[in-house]
Amino acid sequence: MFSWRMVPGVIFEDEHLLVVHKPAGWNTHAPSPYAGEGIYDWLKHREPRWSSLAILHRLDKETSGVIVFGKTPTANKSLTEQFTARGIHKKYLLLTDRTGPKKEFTVQTELVRAGEKYASRPGGEIAETKFTPVADAKFAVTSAGLTMVTAEPLTGRTHQIRVHAAESGFPILGDTLYGGTASPRVYLHAGEISFTHPATGKPVKFSSPVDFDIEVRQALRTAVIGPETTNAFRIIHGASDGWPGWYLEKLGDYLLSQAEAPLSPKQQDELTRRAGQFSSRGAYHKILSRQVRRTTTAAASPQLVLGEAAPERFEIMENGVRYELSFAEGYSVGLFLDQRDNRRRLLTGHIAADFPFQPKGRVSVLSNLDHLGARGTRPSEILNCFAYTCGFSVAVAKAGVSTVSLDLSKKYLEWGKRNFALNGLDPLAHQFIYGDTFDWLRRFRKKDRVFDAIVLDPPTFSQSKEHGTFRAEKDYGRLVSAALPVLKSGGMLLASTNAADWPPEEFLADIETAVRAGERKIMKQHYVPQPPDFPISRKEPAYLKTVWLKIA
Repeated sequence: MFSWRMVPGVIFEDEHLLVVHKPAGWNTHAPSPYAGEGIYDWLKHREPRWSSLAILHRLDKETSGVIVFGKTPTANKSLTEQFTARGIHKKYLLLTDRTGPKKEFTVQTELVRAGEKYASRPGGEIAETKFTPVADAKFAVTSAGLTMVTAEPLTGRTHQIRVHAAESGFPILGDTLYGGTASPRVYLHAGEISFTHPATGKPVKFSSPVDFDIEVRQALRTAVIGPETTNAFRIIHGASDGWPGWYLEKLGDYLLSQAEAPLSPKQQDELTRRAGQFSSRGAYHKILSRQVRRTTTAAASPQLVLGEAAPERFEIMENGVRYELSFAEGYSVGLFLDQRDNRRRLLTGHIAADFPFQPKGRVSVLSNLDHLGARGTRPSEILNCFAYTCGFSVAVAKAGVSTVSLDLSKKYLEWGKRNFALNGLDPLAHQFIYGDTFDWLRRFRKKDRVFDAIVLDPPTFSQSKEHGTFRAEKDYGRLVSAALPVLKSGGMLLASTNAADWPPEEFLADIETAVRAGERKIMKQHYVPQPPDFPISRKEPAYLKTVWLKIA
């Protein structure tokens, strides 16, 4: 068995194979360049050894269960040949609220595409599926009167189980595309896959136990959040999770609710249920407002609505890193959870497939106070502009890199120093600068001070005495232009924005224009959206945009 840092959902891994459980509601791969990552994209860019991960088969977005990825050319070639020769066997389980089959039978038809659906018509590709009633009475019929059926696809056509079940009179529960009764998910689960191991030649079988009772949104979070290292994440993300305009986060022992109005009775009931589910000590509600600058700190702060009050300061953990939060400091509680994966990238030094971040002078996490490095090389430095409470700085400092945190708020920089101390990092070994970003970028340029990496994650809108109003959509290119002269050749730029109405194509175009105007060249580029616990849908479009650039 291959050894790996624990990633939720991994069933098996060796040199050639990665076998994982895919929850319902998650695409196998990203449907478009700027959509949310599919499970394949999320895995491929997460670990260096998964950089060559290959898709060998797919599961529909609303189908849960076991899925296999290849890690080597040997595995890819062998499994492709086995799929072609029908040497790979899969078993699915489905639920239906119609009368299921009384005995085993096989359906063979020709499938053709019919708009967004598939249908059995002459002239299509042969599709064959075997259906078997579940023999165990314990599982055959649920308490809700639903029937469970085993489906074995003997061919690998798109939607074939869904089409054949519907055409046989028992459409899958939740599969409204094929006549199924509306439900929170499509109740189809890939329970088992068996094949010949590409290297050993021995038969192998992998399974994923079915759990049709688990909520779709809970299953997604369980698949991406490791509770041993992370206890802060988004539980409900607006319309994507069936709650338009309402957002709920777990922050350690507490829950934070956010909406543009006070909690409705329905939201209050759900919040109470969630508090019990996560054994939360208390829950707070924050009213989202565009006029936050005109309100007092107390009025802008989240208000206790359930359970016991949180202390003035409390801790959460993210990717094994500790951060201090507070419900008493106004509109912001101290950390933006949608940047969790970007902080992990700095912490691990792995940005994406074939995109490492190993700056010269990087030292061991175990000796991060040894700034000069083991060989006496000049230490790396990262400049974190608009640092807020220094979340990015703490992550990269844990990895042994020297940081410079720059912000227009002394209060938040002091908060950042406490975050350093929480993680056993000496704040005196790093630099914290109070001031305007544009002003200090100009000062650094005059002093010929350059950095290995620069983090640009500005607020969508801000004001300073020196440079007036900053609006991301209008001024981001100017910000990049100001940063480039203090970025080393071969250095890395992290550029991010949460300007929801700014199309990603325009965001990237502005950055690329600024790079060209600065007579620099983009060597590597990797775009990432918000993490999976902030799911993207038509009703809840993407808002966070981040691009990692290596610039010559």
